[in-house]
Amino acid sequence: MGSQNKIIIYWSLLKHKDWSIYIAATSKGLCFVGSQNKSFEELSAWVKKQFLDNSLVKNAEKIQPYVVELIEYLEGERKSFTIPFDFNGTEFQLAVWKALDEIPYGQTKSYSDIAHHIHKPTAIRSVGTAIGKNPVLITVPCHRVVGKNGSLTGYRGGLEMKTKLLELERQSSPNRGDELCR
Repeated sequence: MGSQNKIIIYWSLLKHKDWSIYIAATSKGLCFVGSQNKSFEELSAWVKKQFLDNSLVKNAEKIQPYVVELIEYLEGERKSFTIPFDFNGTEFQLAVWKALDEIPYGQTKSYSDIAHHIHKPTAIRSVGTAIGKNPVLITVPCHRVVGKNGSLTGYRGGLEMKTKLLELERQSSPNRGDELCR
């Protein structure tokens, strides 16, 4: 009976131009997008924290649909994602991540904006904590959250990665890829 509860997490290393990111998915959908140029340990440690009984299995074929959409995004050809996700978070975290997903491509919002959006205007620090626990970088665009004065603030993937993603969106934002929007 115990083996039926075991969750298999498929993973692969996405390498595209100067991007190198570990990604993982369950049978339900994408569950992890790692930081630029981080080791396998980032994925392994996250999985151990999130799933008690799990098995990490390298499988590029199972990860391929996610890789395709991520590469389209990195090429400036995709503005939103249509792949399924498998989120594991509290109700509050899920509300914050949903709010992140609603930030339009090429735009930014502040932590305060997100707190107001989820009807918790005094929960700015909690919003920041939930954003920091976003397991699927890029696809749930926490890189679009900046300080109230527009300054770049912390990012699990590092400020260099955040800057790179925001610049990518600025460059491809004007009139490209509208046909790919949801």
